[in-house]
Amino acid sequence: MKQPSINIRNKRATFDYELVDTYTAGIVLTGTEIKSIRAGKASLVDTFCIFIKNELWVKNMHITEYFYGSYNNHTARRDRKLLLSKKELEKLQRGMKDPGFTIVPTRLFINEKGLAKLVIALAKGKKQYDKREALKEKDDRRDMARLFKR
Repeated sequence: MKQPSINIRNKRATFDYELVDTYTAGIVLTGTEIKSIRAGKASLVDTFCIFIKNELWVKNMHITEYFYGSYNNHTARRDRKLLLSKKELEKLQRGMKDPGFTIVPTRLFINEKGLAKLVIALAKGKKQYDKREALKEKDDRRDMARLFKR
């Protein structure tokens, strides 16, 4: 029996930030955390990444406690370590040195092998007028799609 595909997105990331470069990272999880993710009980709202002692950590990622977890259950918003190659970590650290840049998670999914992966992006914050422009473009695309459907 095929497992349903898990694809949890951070929709605010593309609205608030201009994504410059993306990376796919592994996550260090406990047993109950991966079970909750497979059940689709995770959220990337208000999530961000920081470097602590040359290691990349994701902060504020919410993974709901596993229903059958007993005393082994995890804390819902604990910090989780991300797994990337040394070259990728160095590239991200260089990118973070520029003012206005940050690392935001954009997508959480489970790959073919059953491992949880987090797509992160080096991003630059958008100004308010850029956000308004993005909304106008989105509305225009929607209107054009409606016209061509008729």
